[in-house]
Amino acid sequence: MDELAPLYTRGKSKRRLSDVTNEHYYRINVFYTIIDMQMQELDFCFPEISTDLLIGVSCLNPANSFSYYDKEKVFKMAKLYPVDLNYFSLDSHSFELDTFIDNFSTDERFSSLSTLGEFSKTLVQSGLYKSCPHFYKLLKLALSLLVSTATVERVFSTMKIIKIELRNKISDEFLNDTVVTYFECNLFQNFSNDDIMRRF
Repeated sequence: MDELAPLYTRGKSKRRLSDVTNEHYYRINVFYTIIDMQMQELDFCFPEISTDLLIGVSCLNPANSFSYYDKEKVFKMAKLYPVDLNYFSLDSHSFELDTFIDNFSTDERFSSLSTLGEFSKTLVQSGLYKSCPHFYKLLKLALSLLVSTATVERVFSTMKIIKIELRNKISDEFLNDTVVTYFECNLFQNFSNDDIMRRF
């Protein structure tokens, strides 16, 4: 990699040595270029609001005694939902949230938890969710976001299966009925063909 990289000129294939090493060429011209392209694609797929939301959810992770907790990022996520979390403000609930996190990180019941689901179960079983309703509502929002995102992804995957080139001009109503039938196939297996024919 320390050798000088060959330089190709346009037109006739003339090959001559440049003053750039192979390592520099592959690192700058290839590797960094690909990383930049991937970062641009990720920025396009995940706008700033989505990134703030995902970072805020990850800050509530109870792993390693809440080592990922960052109050500023949690409040940044909470501000994205002013209707549901209108009581969240840095002035009124900042100290309350810090106190709860400190209590949870020192409590033995919460020390071995690693997921938000385990954390919420333990919070309900211990009855501590009653003493921190604001925090518990934020936690429920974080858990529901994960489920709703997965559900939407499943629906879009289903749409790719149903709406193929042969059925490209399918109407919205028929597409909706087909997606629901495909998505809830376990429910529809309980109905016989005769029942469906009698109904329609």
